[in-house]
Amino acid sequence: MNNFKAIYKILRLLDKHKGDERFDYALISAGALKIPFEAWEQLMIELQESGYMKGLVYTQSLSESFPHIVEPIRPRITLKGMEYLEDNSMMKRAGEALRLIGEII
Repeated sequence: MNNFKAIYKILRLLDKHKGDERFDYALISAGALKIPFEAWEQLMIELQESGYMKGLVYTQSLSESFPHIVEPIRPRITLKGMEYLEDNSMMKRAGEALRLIGEII
């Protein structure tokens, strides 16, 4: 799964389960997304640093090249994350419509 598909899936699931105390965070895990844990971890941190979600705690020692997430994780989507989903959903629909028009012509 490429990074943007993983980002979309993570944000979509966080949006879908907003306020759900029983949400299973395993649904957005590295295993569920079929990406290496290290890549998933950095992707999650990037999503938080970019303002698309919040709720992660991470640390980085002097001997580590990259920050690492501290368990447990409780990510939640932000308004910026919801806007990303909306913008990308509209772009996807527009692209699909253009593809269908191309097939008709």
